[in-house]
Amino acid sequence: MKNTRTALLATLLVVASVSAVLVYQHTASAGAPAAPVPAGAGSGAPVVDWNRELVHIVNTPGAQPATIHPTRSFAILHAAVYDAVVATTHVGLPYRLEPVAPAGARPDVAAATAAHDTLVALYPAWRSELDGQLEAELGGVPDSPNKQAGGRVGALAAQAMLGIRVNDGSAVPPPPLPAGAKPGGYMPAPPTFAAPVFTQWANVTPFVLRRGDQFRPPAPNLAGDEYGQALSEVLRVGQDTSSSRTPDQTVTARFWPGPIWVTWNEIAEKAATAHHTDLATTASLFADLNFAFADTTIAFYDAKYAYQVPRPITAIRSLAGQAQWTPLLPTAPDPSYPGAHSAVSAAAATVLAKFFGDHDRFTAASDVLPGVTRTFDSYGAAATEAGLSRIYGGVHTRLDHDSGTVLGHDVAAEVLRSAASG
Repeated sequence: MKNTRTALLATLLVVASVSAVLVYQHTASAGAPAAPVPAGAGSGAPVVDWNRELVHIVNTPGAQPATIHPTRSFAILHAAVYDAVVATTHVGLPYRLEPVAPAGARPDVAAATAAHDTLVALYPAWRSELDGQLEAELGGVPDSPNKQAGGRVGALAAQAMLGIRVNDGSAVPPPPLPAGAKPGGYMPAPPTFAAPVFTQWANVTPFVLRRGDQFRPPAPNLAGDEYGQALSEVLRVGQDTSSSRTPDQTVTARFWPGPIWVTWNEIAEKAATAHHTDLATTASLFADLNFAFADTTIAFYDAKYAYQVPRPITAIRSLAGQAQWTPLLPTAPDPSYPGAHSAVSAAAATVLAKFFGDHDRFTAASDVLPGVTRTFDSYGAAATEAGLSRIYGGVHTRLDHDSGTVLGHDVAAEVLRSAASG
């Protein structure tokens, strides 16, 4: 917590901290006694609304820069919103910087303004729509000094977060990865043989972790029995024409292939709405969740390109008599180990269970199968299914799933520990 709270110092700290190590220090969900939420903090709906807007943006073809991973945008958005809410409710400690908040400043206005300003900076082509959403949200708030103060706090929070991430390495062009850089290793997968993506992402500055390889999983033994058994499982259940895969496993495989961080953000939106979480809790939830997603993504790309494990289609087609083997689902253009779906889903389940317990019954919708839903008795069960779906789809092995699960849990636990320790 900063002791000197002046707008000038806040601005100077933004500039000075651009290249500093980020220390995640909020405690809103840590169970520590919190100051009473002031009048106007109210519902967490503004956080959910702006999260939905970012989901809409990143799901729009061409809106997301091809070399910038969307998890970065979600983390920046919710860091700014969280700091704006902390500044105006005094619940918890800020993620990085607490702007000055005069007594009575409206937390809802601060949250909406922080979200708007952040997204306008990240997606300037969407300004008109974002301006319209801000106007719709704040149109019913009577003009007053408290409203104006909330707007100023939100603007400062957005400016601070955007400034901190200016030189985080995300703008570095992805270097090419030579095909077959390691003997028996990763090669672009048929039928498109697309170039590998996000080869630079392991070097992006994490939001909470000290470095991208902090929880790097051990190297898999591709000559060992465990890998051979894992590959045999995919050969049997992951083929497009497999008779070993059950009908429900086929539905599972086709249910989860959308951007997994989007699916889990949508699950979190429903959870926050169902539990009627207040503004401070909702801001904390989405900050924790998306810090975990952003840092898990940095971490799994670190491991993917460190080990360059081939995708199942490459490994299986190298076996005698399997040259025409084809998976149920298209193969992503990056190495196989660890599994991204498994890692992100484990991170999501860890964070959501911290806020709501792991026996929250919920129904999830698919981003790629309109009208299809699946119901779960826990976040852990959904995370396990999401990870296993990639085996049924023929694009990952069980080694990928197991290592991704451990990685995602470890990253999310670190995010939550950092929150609790202040």
